Amino acid sequence: MAEKLNEQESIPVSKVQRAAKFISTGARVGGNYVKHYAKKVVNPSMNKEELHQNNASDIYNSLSQLKGSALKVAQMMSMDKNLLPRAYQDKFTMAQYSAPPLSYPLVVKTFQKYFSKTPDQIFETFTKSAVNAASIGQVHKATQSGKPLAVKIQYPGVADSVSSDLKLVRPFALRLLNMNERELDHYMAEVEEKLLEETDYILEIQRSREISTACSHISNLKFPTYYDEFSSDRIITMDWIEGQHLKEWLDSNPSQDARNQIGQALWDFYHHQVHNLKQVHADPHPGNFIIQEGDQLGIIDFGCVKVIPEDFYNGYFALIKKDLLINQSELDQIFYGLEFISSKDTEEEQAYFKGVFKEMISLLGKPFHVDRFDFADDGFFEQIFQLGDRISNDKMFKKSRQARGSRHGLYVNRTYFGLYNLLNQLQAEVITTKPDWLK
Repeated sequence: MAEKLNEQESIPVSKVQRAAKFISTGARVGGNYVKHYAKKVVNPSMNKEELHQNNASDIYNSLSQLKGSALKVAQMMSMDKNLLPRAYQDKFTMAQYSAPPLSYPLVVKTFQKYFSKTPDQIFETFTKSAVNAASIGQVHKATQSGKPLAVKIQYPGVADSVSSDLKLVRPFALRLLNMNERELDHYMAEVEEKLLEETDYILEIQRSREISTACSHISNLKFPTYYDEFSSDRIITMDWIEGQHLKEWLDSNPSQDARNQIGQALWDFYHHQVHNLKQVHADPHPGNFIIQEGDQLGIIDFGCVKVIPEDFYNGYFALIKKDLLINQSELDQIFYGLEFISSKDTEEEQAYFKGVFKEMISLLGKPFHVDRFDFADDGFFEQIFQLGDRISNDKMFKKSRQARGSRHGLYVNRTYFGLYNLLNQLQAEVITTKPDWLK
């Protein structure tokens, strides 16, 4: 995939260079609006499809050259089918595993910095072109002692530009996400913390081993081995996991049994992490999974892991119970604890936000209310999208004087919506295992 794209010879790394790129992109987006409204004068019935396509293309091209957290935010937004117009979804999805890769001389430079050797001096073979390129780094295929390896190399400057990039991407996020500024600022600290963790490859290897070991008993899952001697702060070397990405695999028209087997492995993987480990692989986009022969699911990236605090877990999943047998004072305490309501709210605001969030979590919890759930049911997803659309456009949310919801909910919600979207793409029916107290 990546080798068909034009390679980049450099990445803007200074704050000034990166800010200039954002400013020029903003100017292009502004120009697209001017052109759109000029055409609309001539043709009043014209919709915004062309505008969305032009803006999506300009923003993605800019972010893909910058790499890093700016491109990662685009990738995150592409995972929610209801968050962005189709043109943005289609473009930003490319950030998952087919962004323009870096040229080989830049890869060599990174190896010389961390190993004082070139890739050819370390490995028996090493592909000059990346076989995969995403937002934080790109992957090359290598061999050592005849064993095929995947070598992930972080883009230069990514770790140092997380904070400044998020400030620069903020105006785009406000417009695209239809959020108020208080909400966005409330969650940006959580996003920044996670993105900084994703640039720490030593931490990623540690978490990969911890979660892989803890999930090794789950059927139909495969995890790579990691090699410390060929890894560093900005390079990870692991086993090469042979197989297909989800889209390629689905294009081969697998049987329903095969879809269900992969879907069940996904559900069991996330169930065990959330409910038993209280830490979870919080980046469930298709680029992080490989489907192998025998319908085995390979997990290849643990850069984004959310540790779930016990008090958040208890309150959040208490609301998912089918029959919510909690007295009003306990329920209010949960809503306060999850930051859905606060002492600053009027009685009207408290009643409104409690109702909305009960509805939202109850809908998210539907798969937990039955023994088996068919994720091919598009009606379920339509309900989710309609609720999301209704909430994002509701005046009560827009005029809210504070952000709604604990920051911990950002990645937990993202994990479940990402998981549900994957299971929907698979059209899988799965046994929805759950902890005893949630049954």
